[in-house]
Amino acid sequence: MESQRGKATRTASKAGAATRKVSERSTRVAVTEPRESPAAPRAAQLNVGKCGSVRESRSLQTQSARDSQEELQERALGARSKKASLRAQGAPPSGVSSTDGAEAKSAPAEAPKPPVAPRPLPTRARSRREGGARSAREQRPAPELAEVPCSVTPARVPSLGVRERVPGGWKPRAVLDKLRLRRQEISAAAEVVNRVVDHLLRRLQDFDSEFKGVQLLRTGSYYERVKISAPNEFDVMFKLEVPRIQLEEYCSSGAHYFVKFKRNPKGNPLKQFVEEEILSASKMLSKFRKLIKEDIKNIEGIDVVMEKKKRGSPAVTLCIRKPEEISVDIILALESKSSWPASTQEGLPIDNWLGAKVRKKLRQQPFYLVPKHAKNGSGFQEQTWRLSFSHIEKDILNNHGHSKTCCENDGVKCCRKDCLKLMKYLLEQLKKKFDNRKELDKFCSYHLKTAFLHVCTQDPLDSQWHPKDLVFCFDNCVAFFLKCLRKEQLEHYFVPIVNLFSRKYIDKISKEFLSEQIEYERNNGFPIFNEF
Repeated sequence: MESQRGKATRTASKAGAATRKVSERSTRVAVTEPRESPAAPRAAQLNVGKCGSVRESRSLQTQSARDSQEELQERALGARSKKASLRAQGAPPSGVSSTDGAEAKSAPAEAPKPPVAPRPLPTRARSRREGGARSAREQRPAPELAEVPCSVTPARVPSLGVRERVPGGWKPRAVLDKLRLRRQEISAAAEVVNRVVDHLLRRLQDFDSEFKGVQLLRTGSYYERVKISAPNEFDVMFKLEVPRIQLEEYCSSGAHYFVKFKRNPKGNPLKQFVEEEILSASKMLSKFRKLIKEDIKNIEGIDVVMEKKKRGSPAVTLCIRKPEEISVDIILALESKSSWPASTQEGLPIDNWLGAKVRKKLRQQPFYLVPKHAKNGSGFQEQTWRLSFSHIEKDILNNHGHSKTCCENDGVKCCRKDCLKLMKYLLEQLKKKFDNRKELDKFCSYHLKTAFLHVCTQDPLDSQWHPKDLVFCFDNCVAFFLKCLRKEQLEHYFVPIVNLFSRKYIDKISKEFLSEQIEYERNNGFPIFNEF
């Protein structure tokens, strides 16, 4: 009897212990159970009429919620059992790297049961319920972010960083100091050139000829104050006013024109150069050359000769051989005080740089036509004249600041002209290095000046050209010029429809060659600046 009572007592004790364990386990699970997402019933109501009755939606939702709770319970229990197992085996805590705890051996944790996939819900109901379920899930540590390449164009780098990264560590100020013209040399050269030019001008004005009304117009790099190396090249224009002319654009070129007179009275001194109502540029230039060639013989004390005519060139080139060799280009120009041609309407884009008022004032100045002929196949159309705005270019370069006091004695300095000088010197040095090749023959300083003016338009503020940023600004100019070479596109600054890098003017091989040479110099700190 007692043994039976003892057995019954032990059986009741075991049953009570089992009941307590089940109660404790239920309590722990209830703590981890997520709250039911309030979005789920709403989602089921929204789908009435599309995805079945309300009762069916509620039954689906209830079943899915139960499945989700079972999934979370199993994950929580599995995670706790895994952590307990790792701690028992001496595994490193989560804050320590795997290499730090490599010596600690961990026993394989019991794999959790695969989660039970919930029944699919209608699209809108499922998305709303999943949003609520995600918010209730156990938070996990965020994964470390991997470094990915940045595809966004980087911001402009400060000038100091640019200087530090320049290959070869070239010093632009030392190069510019080498290019600076010495006052004594300037005075000596200018005196000789002025004597030659003044003599020719007086003779043309005194001589009863077609060019009696010519006037002097000083242009070119020397008068723009961007001459480099030595004062051995000068450009001057002998302008001749021709009132009441009519222009006829040649082959939609934008820059080349036939010149006709609206009235052609018998007393017009240029009538001998008119062919079928068109003023022949080639005839007029030939007579101009002839008069100058005869008159330079009468210049006393100066050894000066005329160089052979270059095909397609509008200049009469004189070479002063003593006391030092100096080249002087004299260009005949027709002056017109009428409105600028329609092809220039979108040109001279200086509104944001120098201002709309300055642009309007410049466009009120006369424009010029020089006897540079348009290309016609392998030859030239010798009756045509080309537009010239060299006087406007000189005005812009000598008054180049966004603020009116830029580079004045008491004003803030900029590095615009220094950049142009370095660009010109780069081309000059490359031509010396490859003087036995023809790829660089068709490139000239005018291409560099045009590209430079476009960069000034893109960066109009004086603060963008601070002298301390010279290396960076020069690199911007070089980069723009390289871009033009690669795209074979360099717009004329005054006549945008004219592409100075068209294959009609310069072949692709020559552009690729120059691009390669400049890229090499740019990547290696411009070693050519220290050559020759």
